[in-house]
Amino acid sequence: MTPNKFLAVAAAAVVATSSFTQAAVAGPRLDKIMETKVIRVGTPGDYRPFAIKTDGGYSGHDIDVIETMAKELGVKIEYVPTSWPNLVKDLQGDKFDVAVGGITRNVNRMRLFDMLPGYAPFGKVALVRAADKAKFTSVDAMNQPSVRVIKNPGGTNETYVLANLKAAQVSTHDKNAEIPALIAEGKGDVMITETYEALHYARVDTRLHAAFVDAPLTPKNYLGFMVPTDDADYTRVIGFVWGLMESRGAIKQAADKWLK
Repeated sequence: MTPNKFLAVAAAAVVATSSFTQAAVAGPRLDKIMETKVIRVGTPGDYRPFAIKTDGGYSGHDIDVIETMAKELGVKIEYVPTSWPNLVKDLQGDKFDVAVGGITRNVNRMRLFDMLPGYAPFGKVALVRAADKAKFTSVDAMNQPSVRVIKNPGGTNETYVLANLKAAQVSTHDKNAEIPALIAEGKGDVMITETYEALHYARVDTRLHAAFVDAPLTPKNYLGFMVPTDDADYTRVIGFVWGLMESRGAIKQAADKWLK
C-alpha cells in the first residue's frame, strides 16, 4: 500500500470510529427513561377534553393514551406542569420527555421537534353564548369593535385571534379552562378554540354554543404529541409504541371515550 493510500484509509478509519463513538454516547434520553423507569410528561393541563388538571390529578384523551404508552414501556409517569407560552421553551430546556394536551401539529413546531402521528382532526371554531349563535355566523361578525374576544396566550388560538380579529376588543386570560365560563357569564362574547373543546363546553353548559363546527374557520389539521429530537432511539421507540397502541385499538378507545 502506498503512503497516500495508507493515510486515506487511516483517515477514514478515524472518521468512522469518531462517528461510532458519537452515536454511542449521544442522546441518552431513552437510556435514562428506561433506567429510572420514569417518563416526564409535560402538559398545560387546561384543555378539555385532551388534558385537564383537577384536584384529583390529570384526566383526558391524551392522559389515557400516554398512560397506556407508559405502561407498554414499563415506566411510570411524572407529570410536569407547563403553559402554552412556555411549552416550546420548557421542552427545549429538557424539563420533560414528551408534551401532550391538545397540541396542534404545525410547521413551526415540526422545525424544532418531532411529533407523533396526528389524531383528532379539527379546525378553528368559536365558542359563543347560545343566545348569540344567530349573531356570530362569520368572521366579519366577530371582527367588530363591539365584540369582546377572550384569548389564552401562547398557542395557535391566540395566533388566529391576533391575525383575524384585529378590530375586536381582545383581552387575554391566562387560564384557558376558565374562559368558557367567562363567555357563558357574559364577561366576553367569543372564544376561538378547536372543534373538540368547543363541543365539550357546549355539551356541558347549555348557555354555550359551538359555532362554525360544520364549516371551521381554518383548514383541517391534527393534534400530536411533541417529542425532542436529541435521541434518535427515543424517537424511534416512542413512535413504535404509538403504532402498537393504534394497532391494538387504544387510540380509538380513547377517542370513543373523550371525543364523541
